[in-house]
Amino acid sequence: MKILVAIAPERYRDEELDEPLGIFRQHDICWDIASVQKGPCRGMLGGKSEATIGFSDIDPTSYAGLVIVGGGGSMTHLWGNRDLADLAKNFFTAKKIVAAICLSPVVLARAGILKGRRATVFPSPDAVAELKKGEAILSQLPVITDGIVITANGPEASRDFGKAIVAALNP
Repeated sequence: MKILVAIAPERYRDEELDEPLGIFRQHDICWDIASVQKGPCRGMLGGKSEATIGFSDIDPTSYAGLVIVGGGGSMTHLWGNRDLADLAKNFFTAKKIVAAICLSPVVLARAGILKGRRATVFPSPDAVAELKKGEAILSQLPVITDGIVITANGPEASRDFGKAIVAALNP
């Protein structure tokens, strides 16, 4: 089983990538890291990662789910990215796991995926406003699973976010 992990090329939140990947590794779940383009990516806390594929080059049929990592770079690089929004819609329509943490649930809201669904997000005014615009049912719980959609509200929820994704992939 393989999942797609989307990160911003800069200022992604390190633990929101590292914690879930550690849990995926424990459960023999493979992944590819994608970003706006192939190449090196930098975390907010100094972490380094390599995007092996750009959003526009992804074949969604190759993956069991999509995980979108948050951090300050999400707002700049992911919120308005049409390729990523289209990927999220494609995964959702195909009834595959769609997960986002921290500021990245905004990508799901803008793609129309959160309408009428329970979701959580990092409590920045802009992010909360975007989820409300997307007609999400906002919760302050750290991790929310609503069907195939999983959201988490920030770095402290990273480990439980990873566990929720594994649980959804292996019902």
